[in-house]
Amino acid sequence: MTKVRAVFFGTILLAGSSHVLASGVDAKLLDMLLANGSITQPQHDELTADLAQEARVAERREKKADRAKVEKREFVAYQQATGWAANTVLRGDMRVRNDHIDIEDEPKFDTRPPGATTASGRDKDRQRLRARLGVVAQVNPEVEVGIQLATGGTPDRRGTNQDFDAYFDKKAIWLDLGYIDYHPQTVPGLKLIGGKMKQPWMALGDVAWDNDINPEGFAGIYQRKYGPTTLFGSAGYFVLKDNVDAEGVQWKNDLRLHSVQGGVAFDAGERARVTLGASLYDFRGDGEEAGEPAIAMIANGNTTDEFTLVEGFGQVDVIGLPMPLTVYGQYVVNLDAVDYRAFTDADKDTAWLFGVRTNLASIALDYTYRDVQRNAVVGYFTDSDFAAGFVGSRGHRLRAQYDFLENFNLTVSWFHAESDAASRYDSDDAQVETLMIDLNAKF
Repeated sequence: MTKVRAVFFGTILLAGSSHVLASGVDAKLLDMLLANGSITQPQHDELTADLAQEARVAERREKKADRAKVEKREFVAYQQATGWAANTVLRGDMRVRNDHIDIEDEPKFDTRPPGATTASGRDKDRQRLRARLGVVAQVNPEVEVGIQLATGGTPDRRGTNQDFDAYFDKKAIWLDLGYIDYHPQTVPGLKLIGGKMKQPWMALGDVAWDNDINPEGFAGIYQRKYGPTTLFGSAGYFVLKDNVDAEGVQWKNDLRLHSVQGGVAFDAGERARVTLGASLYDFRGDGEEAGEPAIAMIANGNTTDEFTLVEGFGQVDVIGLPMPLTVYGQYVVNLDAVDYRAFTDADKDTAWLFGVRTNLASIALDYTYRDVQRNAVVGYFTDSDFAAGFVGSRGHRLRAQYDFLENFNLTVSWFHAESDAASRYDSDDAQVETLMIDLNAKF
């Protein structure tokens, strides 16, 4: 009976392929089948070889799986040790500039008294450099941290340039940015930022804000696309000077800025993209409560110490022309301009800018004309390059940029302005000529 069962089992095994037999039996069973005559010696040898090969394959798979586990453990350990590097971006730029400023009726010679370290004249013909290095680290999917260092002869809010000067002395480095950006995944398009940050508002011109200014405080930014339409906006609270009036340590005694902005970008037909927006910049603690001027808010030609700026701006990008074309502009009015000496309404409280950008023969061109009245914007914050950084000025700027290589270009900027404040010896329409030649490299 036993031999019958063995023969029956062997017949079933032989009915399948040798590979199937090898996967379903072991060496001992094959020996039994050979002994009772169920399989021949050649069949036994073939099936034994198949068994040996399958064993080797299984062993290799097991070793590969074990190796993968080890590699995964090592990779996780590496991520834990150096994960900050994988989620960190290093970026910066370097600029070398020749800067020439000629203000009508200002001294054309060095008027420094003996022992002075700076010239008293406002004319300049100098070489300068700017170096900036920043890191942006993604702490987790919802939190980003940014830090940037920059050169600067002084902590001037409107620039990070250093003159070639002082017998090869080392150049000072300042903290230019330092912020935390929280962008919750549950609210796409929202960013909440605290610290010293890039300007959270959109600026199509630099009448109210020099591009180098990085405000300090807290801001919320929102931007969301709905098909071809994009909505954007921001709101912020920024501290300019702590305890400006020395009447208490509460926040209400700080010189501060409240900002709100909203806007929309949309397609106007098939050949134009339109951006429209409005902003409010409300400066508080600037003297209106105590009836005394906040001298810290009077600079570079201002005759008022109170500022509530309302701005409207727009841009049209024309599509499908032989060359790209962008037309843009901004209009600013100071609703609270009060002369700090007479405490009466101060006129000259509006500013406007019109600009055109295009590209011709691989040269990017940008032209603007502006008129910035004395009390339209805060003199500390307006563009430092136009009219030597003074309000009460109007005129032209033409900028041309040529890219030699990727991230490497030459920029030439020419300014021609008339200013009522730039010259201390001519308070009416003094000519201000500025020429800047920049060599820029970014990484």
